[in-house]
Amino acid sequence: MKAIGYAESLPSADERSLFDFEAPKPEPGPRDLLVKIEAISVNPVDTKVRMRRAGSQEQPVILGWDAAGTVEAVGRDVTLFKPGDAVFYAGSITRPGGNAEFGLVDERIAGHKPASLSFTEAAALPLTTITAWECLFDRFRIPVGKAPTDDAILIIGAAGGVGSIATQLARRLTSLTVIGTASRLETRDWVSGLGAHHVIDHSKPLSEELARIGHPNVRYILSLTHTDKHWPEIVKSLAPQGEITLIDDPASLDVMQIKGKAGTLHIELMFVRAMHETPDMIQQHKLLDEVSALVDEGLIKTTLGEDFGRINAANLRRAHAALESGKSIGKVVLTGF
Repeated sequence: MKAIGYAESLPSADERSLFDFEAPKPEPGPRDLLVKIEAISVNPVDTKVRMRRAGSQEQPVILGWDAAGTVEAVGRDVTLFKPGDAVFYAGSITRPGGNAEFGLVDERIAGHKPASLSFTEAAALPLTTITAWECLFDRFRIPVGKAPTDDAILIIGAAGGVGSIATQLARRLTSLTVIGTASRLETRDWVSGLGAHHVIDHSKPLSEELARIGHPNVRYILSLTHTDKHWPEIVKSLAPQGEITLIDDPASLDVMQIKGKAGTLHIELMFVRAMHETPDMIQQHKLLDEVSALVDEGLIKTTLGEDFGRINAANLRRAHAALESGKSIGKVVLTGF
């Protein structure tokens, strides 16, 4: 089968950073789906792994933890899917990724593709949807429903992949005031269009921007990027007994700064359930199916930002460069071989 991988960690501008090659078609294990991949999307984790984990010419590393496609075969213990089903999933970081014609995924972390979306539109959603859902409802434990509340959530980096879906989930499924951050006109418009009540500029002091809109302190702060840079303002803006969840990798944080507010710090990594095969691993299947239904009801929309064309090494290098620039909006997707 066709695949894209790498042997050594190189800048995305180098033609050897990602290359096309032929790989054996995988065989499904007991709970695996063998998926014919139709579309993939690229996440920051792809670029980070590319620069941290080396492969070899004999065994190139296959990246890609977002895919949509059709089930071709199933393992002997599979009960949730059958051949011919359209699926979307993020997969496990401990297994080869989806940058190939065929991929394997455990049925417990795959969802039924929204019927109203194309494979391209659906591929934009899985990893960021799981991350956003777990941040909101597993880490923060925000109640689902529209009971009146004065609480607010601040989403730092709301125009990115996770921010784009977190903004929608918070607005559609909770009664929180949703405050997103964006620094450019096009990203501000994007976040506003996703349903944020307010959009503030993260290139300015967050505490001043929040005071300007009448929310000097917020109970929930979801920090998706540059947490170390924003940390002093995060601390200042956190409400007493408030909570912070981060998904990025700050070099260091002085977490004792939130002790004076009895603050809580959560760290989210959506791969944990699959990595450790936790007893609640199937929750990722359930949440993807739930969001699929929300999409088909018209309550949530795809976060597709741009389609970079066919799935090949040249286009993937361009996609990695786009993410590394820090200026992409929504998700970058590639479609078909």
